[in-house]
Amino acid sequence: MRRPEALEIFQPASVKEACQIIRKNGPGGHFLAGGTDLVIAIKEKGLAPRYVVDLKRIPSLSGIGENPDGSLTIGALTTLREVEISPLIRKKYPFLAQSAAEVGSIQIRNRATIGGNMANATPSADVAPSLLVLDTKAKISCDGEERVVTLEDFFVGPGKTVMKQDEILTELIIPPTPAGLRGEYMKFSPREMMDLAYVGVAVALALETKTKKCQHVRIALGAVSPTPMRARKAEAILLNQVLAEEIAERAGEEASSECKPISDVRSSAEYRREMVRVNTKRALLNAGLGSEPISWLERRDKRY
Repeated sequence: MRRPEALEIFQPASVKEACQIIRKNGPGGHFLAGGTDLVIAIKEKGLAPRYVVDLKRIPSLSGIGENPDGSLTIGALTTLREVEISPLIRKKYPFLAQSAAEVGSIQIRNRATIGGNMANATPSADVAPSLLVLDTKAKISCDGEERVVTLEDFFVGPGKTVMKQDEILTELIIPPTPAGLRGEYMKFSPREMMDLAYVGVAVALALETKTKKCQHVRIALGAVSPTPMRARKAEAILLNQVLAEEIAERAGEEASSECKPISDVRSSAEYRREMVRVNTKRALLNAGLGSEPISWLERRDKRY
C-alpha cells in the first residue's frame, strides 16, 4: 500500500453542479459514492486521480421508494446495507435483499452504494444478477438532462458502462413485476463470507396458479462473462412449461452453454460452467418452492 498522491476534492450539492465540475476540470476526475472501490484503487492499484467529486452531499441520490404503479426506485447513493434491510425490498424481492447481504462485510455494506456497485461494472457484482432478473433500468443524468437505459445495456465490458465521463448514475428503477413473482440468488465462492463470487445465479419466476406453468422467467448470471448477463435461451426452455427437476436441469445445461467464463487464479472456465449448470437448477427449484420470509443466511444455505 502506497501513500496516495495529493488531489483536490469537490463536494457539490446537486447533480448539475457535480457534472459542471467534471466538465470544468477535465480529464483525471472521479466520482466518489461510497468509496469502497475507489479508495482501494488509489491505495493499492496505482490509480492517481487529479481530483475527486464527492456525491454524498446530494440528498436526491438516496432512498428507496414505491410508486403508485408498483415500480420501485432506488437512489444511486443508497447503501447496500439499506437494500439488505429495507422492509419494502425484503417483502417484495427478498432475493435482492439477500444478494446485497452477500457483499463483503457489514462495515463495507454500510459504505458501499448500489449505484457505485453498478457503475464500477465488476462482472462478479452480487447485486447485478438480481437486478437484471427484475428488468431494472438505470437513470443517467448530466447537467439537467436525463436518459434511461436497461441495466443489461448499461454494462458494456469489465469496468465499463455506457456513461460518459460527466454523466452520473442517479437512480435504479425496478418496473412493476408480475403478481406472485418469486426469486432466488445463489452465490458460489469457496469462503462463506467476504469473498468474490466465482459464479452468481439469480432467477425470477411467476407460476400459473393451477398448472404451475412458468408464465414469466428470468435467469441472470454473474462472474461468467465480461458483463453480468441474461441467459435467454435457458429462459425460453422454461417459458410455458411446468417447473420440475428435469426441465430445471435442461435450463441449467443451457445456461452453462450460454455463459462465457474465463480461467483465472480463482477457477477454471470448465469448473465455472459446471457451477452455472448446478446452481441454475438449484435456484430454479428453490424459487419454485416459494419465497417465504426467512433470513438471508437460511436462504443462502437452502438447497433443493
